[in-house]
Amino acid sequence: MAKCEICGKGQMSGNNVSHSHVKTKRKWNPNLQAVKANVLGSAKKINVCTRCLRSGKVERA
Repeated sequence: MAKCEICGKGQMSGNNVSHSHVKTKRKWNPNLQAVKANVLGSAKKINVCTRCLRSGKVERA
């Protein structure tokens, strides 16, 4: 679900660490944007991370 269709960047997991050093599980999702892009010559809506958008890996429709 939370995955960039260009680079494959997905969800990461780790811990919340409180002041008393108690650890609970948490997740980090990539910053995905739904973008109309040219895919094989036709316009298609894809989920792309902002790093790919900024670096120019996506050609917008």
